[in-house]
Amino acid sequence: MKINLKIWRQKNSQTKGGFVDYTLDNVNKDMSFLEMLDVLNLKLTKKGERPVEFDHDCREGICGQCGMIINGIAHGPLKNTTTCQLHMRSFKDGDTIYIEPFEAAAFPIIRDLKVDRSSLDHIIQAGGYVSVNTGQAPEANSIPTSHDEAEAAFDAAACIGCGACVVTCKNYSAALFTSAKISHLELLPQGRKETSTRVVNMVNQMEIEGFGHCTNTEACQVECPQDISVLNIARMNFEYNKAKILQRKSSSK
Repeated sequence: MKINLKIWRQKNSQTKGGFVDYTLDNVNKDMSFLEMLDVLNLKLTKKGERPVEFDHDCREGICGQCGMIINGIAHGPLKNTTTCQLHMRSFKDGDTIYIEPFEAAAFPIIRDLKVDRSSLDHIIQAGGYVSVNTGQAPEANSIPTSHDEAEAAFDAAACIGCGACVVTCKNYSAALFTSAKISHLELLPQGRKETSTRVVNMVNQMEIEGFGHCTNTEACQVECPQDISVLNIARMNFEYNKAKILQRKSSSK
């Protein structure tokens, strides 16, 4: 099938970008979306033109690197799907597809569809870990954890850090990402002890990185490839407020 592409091209964050038109004939409907871009880049390379830069790694919906805006939707038209899991059978012959980067104030453009998402790494570095000695795994029954708590922790830990929640939010908030990283540790006994310091440090770092505030539109969960629940944001807010109250009480003594 024939596909018309309008792809955002930009040399770097300091230069002005814009859409550039491309046309591909004989696109196989069973190609993945990234394979289609590979075909385009091969065509551009043979013509001596600069290929379109975009992030990717596993191409299995695991690493979260392939994010891009496709026809105005993070990762494209399919629900709970990463860009690399999207296939050309989701489009029709003759379609025009607009492709843009995951652009936000905290995600500066490196080139074309490639953005710098190290701000998410900085949030994790601020507190997304457990300060315990590692070693041999303990006996399974030595730390009692309910099934519901374990399942909720695993659901939160499924966040792949792609940034779709940020670019979907009208405020460019990273609340869903941050709350998922906080929740999956807070819900388990190993991480519960450090919750108060973790939540304050990570929320503060989120603001330092320039992300906006959550206003509960829940658009983040709608576009999240892993369907991370916004209930994690409620948990983060509760733990943050509790930690700040405890801080005030301890400082007033």
